[in-house]
Amino acid sequence: NKGLTRRLHRGASHRRGTMIFNIDEVTVYFPYPYIYKEQRDYMVELKQALDNKQHCMLEMPTGTGKTITLLSLITSYQLAHPEVPKLIYCTRTVPEMEKALEELRELIKYRESVIGPAGSKILALGLSSRRNMCIHETIAQESDRVTVDAKCR
Repeated sequence: NKGLTRRLHRGASHRRGTMIFNIDEVTVYFPYPYIYKEQRDYMVELKQALDNKQHCMLEMPTGTGKTITLLSLITSYQLAHPEVPKLIYCTRTVPEMEKALEELRELIKYRESVIGPAGSKILALGLSSRRNMCIHETIAQESDRVTVDAKCR
């Protein structure tokens, strides 16, 4: 994480070890006491893409909080812009999906503690492969994904 420094954004408010700050008209609820400059920059770029209804590809080093940065900005943006449709968040692996859902759970708890029940109005659904969701023990044990997909219906 060379070059990363913990820095509190000017104008941000602390509340029980967390941060609330604005990026333009969007009040961002960030459930940690510090935000890296790179995280805030990531949020600004992502917000610009959302405002312009464009795609956005951003890159940050491992361990710099990409997941919570993305979730904090997107859910805050949706709160400020209720007309924004659903977010589809894809991961490559099941552990990455589980981490994203755990981060989202923490973010929801934090938002609810700050703004009340409106902060918890987020619908999240984690979908995985048949192999990971199959309740048939013997089929789930198969080593071939195609076999699992064919048998687990």
